Amino acid sequence: MTANATDTSGIRFPPPLYYLGGFAVGTAIHHFVPVRLWAPPPAAARAAGWALVALWAAVSVAAVGLLRRAGTTPNPAKPTTALVVCGPYRFSRNPLYVALAALYLGATLLANSLWPLLAFPAVIALVRTRVIAREEAYLEAKFGDAYRAYRARVRRWL
Repeated sequence: MTANATDTSGIRFPPPLYYLGGFAVGTAIHHFVPVRLWAPPPAAARAAGWALVALWAAVSVAAVGLLRRAGTTPNPAKPTTALVVCGPYRFSRNPLYVALAALYLGATLLANSLWPLLAFPAVIALVRTRVIAREEAYLEAKFGDAYRAYRARVRRWL
């Protein structure tokens, strides 16, 4: 086995699919047992939904751009070559997962369905245990004290 093949976090399931899967399950349940958040949804809920979608786009573009400029990849299944600690990474060690959470919640508000909202904690728990825990162990092993110092000063989510 080559060094590159072992130089990964071991994540094989793309993290965005956890969010998509949770939302799909909630939407499927809604199809059979429709439970709305509001009837009709207030303009503020729609505006908040679109604001969260916009937040997802802005944070994702910024975070991915910083990773690419540092010469590393946003794909956790591939080797990380640099520790990025600026931009949105100053506020969260996982801005891409925070952004996906914003997208999920924004889409939930726009769909006006309770079920995706009820599935959200399970999605976050899966991302935390199946993705973030593995990434954190990998980054600590790869970057040592530099990652430990970063982890000590920046929160996991926000």
